Amino acid sequence: MAKKQKFSASVWREGRWYIAQCLEVDVVSQGTSESAALKNLADALVLHFSPPLATRAPKVLPVEVKERAA
Repeated sequence: MAKKQKFSASVWREGRWYIAQCLEVDVVSQGTSESAALKNLADALVLHFSPPLATRAPKVLPVEVKERAA
């Protein structure tokens, strides 16, 4: 079972959008309603704390640097 964490959010309206900002972590989201903005913020926080998954193996290439004469 996944552990639940609680965070605080500040919500305000900008034009037709509601903005939800987590006060403990620098994560922000938006929605067309306050509840949608909070749900989107919760989804964004889950992604924020999820470990990154590589979609393909990164290339590792050698790099040579020639020293310049002083």
